[in-house]
Amino acid sequence: MPGITGRIIKTGADLLCHGLPSKPVEGMGKILVTGASGYIGGRLIPELLARGYAVRAMVRGEGNVFRTLWPDVEVVEADALVPDQVRTALEGVEVAYYLIHSMLLGPGKFEVTDLEAAHSFRTAAEEQGVARIIYLGGLGDIRGELSSHLQSRMEVAEELDRGMVPVTVFRAAVIIGSGSASYEIIEHLIKRARAIPLPRWSENRCQPISIRDVVKYLVGALETPATKGRSFDIGGPEVLSYKKMLIELAKVRGKKIAFFQFPLSGLTSYAYIISLLTPVPLALTRCLMEGLENEVVCQNDDIRKLLPFKPLLYREAVLKAMGKEALDRVDTRWSDAYPPRHNLAVHLHEVMDKMAYVAKYSIITEKRASGLFMTLCRLGGKEGWFHSNWMWRLRGLMDKLLTGVGTARGRKRQSTLQIGDVIDFWRVEDLEEDRRLLLRAEMLLPGHAWLEFEISKSGEDRELHVTAHYNTRSIAGKLYWYSCLPFHRFIFRNLLLEIEKRS
Repeated sequence: MPGITGRIIKTGADLLCHGLPSKPVEGMGKILVTGASGYIGGRLIPELLARGYAVRAMVRGEGNVFRTLWPDVEVVEADALVPDQVRTALEGVEVAYYLIHSMLLGPGKFEVTDLEAAHSFRTAAEEQGVARIIYLGGLGDIRGELSSHLQSRMEVAEELDRGMVPVTVFRAAVIIGSGSASYEIIEHLIKRARAIPLPRWSENRCQPISIRDVVKYLVGALETPATKGRSFDIGGPEVLSYKKMLIELAKVRGKKIAFFQFPLSGLTSYAYIISLLTPVPLALTRCLMEGLENEVVCQNDDIRKLLPFKPLLYREAVLKAMGKEALDRVDTRWSDAYPPRHNLAVHLHEVMDKMAYVAKYSIITEKRASGLFMTLCRLGGKEGWFHSNWMWRLRGLMDKLLTGVGTARGRKRQSTLQIGDVIDFWRVEDLEEDRRLLLRAEMLLPGHAWLEFEISKSGEDRELHVTAHYNTRSIAGKLYWYSCLPFHRFIFRNLLLEIEKRS
C-alpha cells in the first residue's frame, strides 16, 4: 500500500526552485537546517537535496521518523537551549539555516526562550567555525512600536549578528501556502463563515509572500555571496490589507461574505473568536494577529536586484495552495510542530508498566489486514470518525473553548499517514503497516491518553482491536476516566464495525 507509511518523494514538478537565477555551489560543505520538523524547514530540505547539497537536519526528538522521511539526510537530535547538543549539531557545518522559534508557547513565554536559543546557537556556531548563518525573521518597521512577536524576531536577528559569524537576515510578513497557519486562518474563515468580524487594524497594510518564494530566497541566498552579512525584506509584489486578503480569497472561492466591525477592542478576545472558527489554536493565532497590528511592508527591494525572479501575486499563491490541498499533497503544516514540545511528550512504552486504566474492545472479521489498515489510516479529518461524529466534534469543541487544539485541526493529508502526523486532537505515535496504529492524545486532559488499534490473526480470520490507555495520578484524572467509561463501549465498538464495513 504505497503512500500509507512510505516516505514522500519529490519529483521535479514538485520542487519550488524552478526559475531561481542562482546556481548550486560546487564543493559546498555540510549545511545544517534547524527547525527541520517545522513548516519552513520541511520545505527547504528537499530543495537543498535536489540541488546536490549535503544536508544535516536538527530536530528536538523523534529522529528516526525523519531518517525514514529523508534517508539522504543526516539527522541529529538537539535542543537549541542545550549548548552541548547544539555544538554537536554544528560540528563540521559550513552554513546553518536558523529557522527556530518558540511562538507556539504563546505571548509572554516565547520571547525569553527565543533569545536564549539564539545566544546558545550563536556561541556554538563561533566555536565550531561555521562560515555563515541564514535566518528567517519577521517583517516590521523598526522605526515604530512593534508587537511582541515582531520585536522578538528583531531581537533574535540582533543576537545572532552579535557574533563573528556573518548572518544573512530575511524578514517576511504573512506567508501564504498550503499548510501555513496564516493561510489556514484566512481560508477557513472564508470557507465556513457567512459574516466575518473585522478588528480595528484590518485596514493596516501588509505584503504577503508565497511559501514558494520564501524557499527560493532562502536557497538563493546560499548561492549568492553578495547576500552574506546583509538584511533583506522579502514580500510579494502587492501591498494588501487583512481585509483585502479576505475579500480576494472570497472572490477566488466564489463566496459572498458580509464584513462587520468586531465589537470588542482587545486583540486577545478577537484571536480567541478566530481560533474557534479555524484549525489554528489560540496561542499561535494571537501571535500572528499581533503581527498584523503593525504595518508590515517591505522597506527595500535590494534582494530583487540580487535574485531577480518574479514573486507570485497573492491570488496566484492562494491558487497554488488550493491546488496542493485538492491533490492531497500538503508537504508540511503548522501542526507538525504543535504543541511546542510534542516530540518530548511521554510515550506509551515509557508508562506501560504504570498504566492503571485500560479499556479494550475487539471484533472478529473476515476482511484482509491490508484493507482494515488502509481504512484505519483514513480516520479523522474530512472523513471524520465513521460513527458518532457528533460526539467527537463535541469533545473537540469543548477542547477548543478551553484553548486546546480541538478536532478542527484535521489532518495534513487524508490519503497518507506517517509517524508524527496529526489526526484531529491526536498525533500518530507509532505505525506498523497492516498491524498497528497508535495515537497519542493532544487535547487538554488531566492525564495522558492513547488510542491503540491492532490487527491480529484469529484462525482463518482477523481480529480488530481498539484499546484506550489512560495514565493519571490526580483525582480529576480519575473522575475524567470514569465519566468517559460508559461511552467507550458504544463509541469504540461501533467504530470497529464501521472500520470493518468500509474496508
